[in-house]
Amino acid sequence: MTTVSARVSDPRVRRLAGTLYAYAFLADFILLYPLYALLFSDTGLSVGQISSLFVIWSATSILLEVPSGAWADAVSRRLLLCLAPLLAGAGYALWVLVPSYPAFAVGFVLWGAGGALGSGALEALVFTELDRLDAAGRYARTMGRAKTAGVLGSLTSIGLAGPVLALGGYPAVGAASVLACLLAAAVATRLPEHRDTAPPAVGADDGEDPGWLASLRAGLAEARADRRVRAALLLVPAVATVWGALDEYTPLLARDTGVAESTVPLLLLLTWLGVSLGGLLTAPAERLGTRGYAALLLLAAVTLAVGAGVRHPAGFVLLGVAFGAFQIATVLADARLQARITGPSRATVTSAAGMATDLAIIAVYGGYGLLAGIGGNATAFVVAAVPYLIVVVWLLTSRDARRPARAVAGRAGTAR
Repeated sequence: MTTVSARVSDPRVRRLAGTLYAYAFLADFILLYPLYALLFSDTGLSVGQISSLFVIWSATSILLEVPSGAWADAVSRRLLLCLAPLLAGAGYALWVLVPSYPAFAVGFVLWGAGGALGSGALEALVFTELDRLDAAGRYARTMGRAKTAGVLGSLTSIGLAGPVLALGGYPAVGAASVLACLLAAAVATRLPEHRDTAPPAVGADDGEDPGWLASLRAGLAEARADRRVRAALLLVPAVATVWGALDEYTPLLARDTGVAESTVPLLLLLTWLGVSLGGLLTAPAERLGTRGYAALLLLAAVTLAVGAGVRHPAGFVLLGVAFGAFQIATVLADARLQARITGPSRATVTSAAGMATDLAIIAVYGGYGLLAGIGGNATAFVVAAVPYLIVVVWLLTSRDARRPARAVAGRAGTAR
């Protein structure tokens, strides 16, 4: 297996990683995150109206996910990473300046559009730049640490949201959130970008960029034609969807254990700690082969089911382990996809995986509501672990899904 240890000390790699971590931290350092539901409620919105806003948010992300990826491939990935926080920041500003249902809806459209612009573009830019520096083997650990930086940004915002709200109300919280978005956009301008070189699309003049539509077609064509790319693309939603959706329901599960409302955040910190450690442990997990990766998912599924099934606060220790393992598996699934993409439309293919994840999450939301209504939150969490057992079987029996965790390391020496 080829390694890239000779180039890991390259200051350009360190500079790219440092800029990425700062961007990830600032993008999630949004003081409105833990408070926006309260803002909506204080404005007079019903639960049904708040739920409709989430639907608008999800629909916007789904509709724009793949087109924005093609735009990133055709124009500039760094440009889209600059625009993403600016759009989100505009939405946050609208929320606190004109608090009303129409303003909230437009804000969610802007936030969803910003999320779609960054999704796919970020992964494609980071992998391409590391590959250019002969450091593609560092992609998984770099993205894992970036995920941890984002979690730390969220945790910091949660800690500061209350005091800032007490001092200046929602306008102060909104101003801090907009400032974080402006800083994130500024940091994005420092990201390096060297465009992929590829033969021009059919019908294009030599030396011309293929254009948005050609990038879209090329990315979708690669996903359809290459079975290895298609398998890697499908693994991303297969791993990321369920636990990503369950995260929204962990407060309800914590409350059902019988603890006081004031204790719920402390239990949630255990899951956040697990996610943070998972991002940091991605590097050693890169050594896992197919069986090791399947075992990781099995561990995550079992600890998820047992942790929720005990219906006791102590179960959140196991949930923290499960979420950490899921974080590792998700980052490695993304790394596997990046390693298998060979065409210039990297952001387009990555965005297709993101869109599939978003669509599947909506289905999980619906299924969770039915299960929780019948058997409670603990039962819904236990049943939610079952799909991962199916993924484990698929990994161990499908030839197209072998060696997911070693794909990047194996390609590092040949990517160029």
